[in-house]
Amino acid sequence: MNKQDIAEKVHGVLGGTKADAERAVEAMIDAVVGGLKKGEEVSIAGLGIFATKMRAARTARNPRTGETVQVPSMRVPKFRAAKALKDAVK
Repeated sequence: MNKQDIAEKVHGVLGGTKADAERAVEAMIDAVVGGLKKGEEVSIAGLGIFATKMRAARTARNPRTGETVQVPSMRVPKFRAAKALKDAVK
């Protein structure tokens, strides 16, 4: 399932135009990404919690040359599934 499929499901539920459904899906995604950029947690009941965490700096190896490379610490996205989602997938 991709973003277009989700927009079609939203269109099926809400009616209106497909363009409105696509804008609604895009607005939801933008809201989640915007919250994560600010460092906030985004909690969607029944789905889960989107958050960010810091990944520590490390030394990596270039597989082609074998050269070691320093990878700086960075903030990465993280998702914790809600119990309802875990139970639904079982």
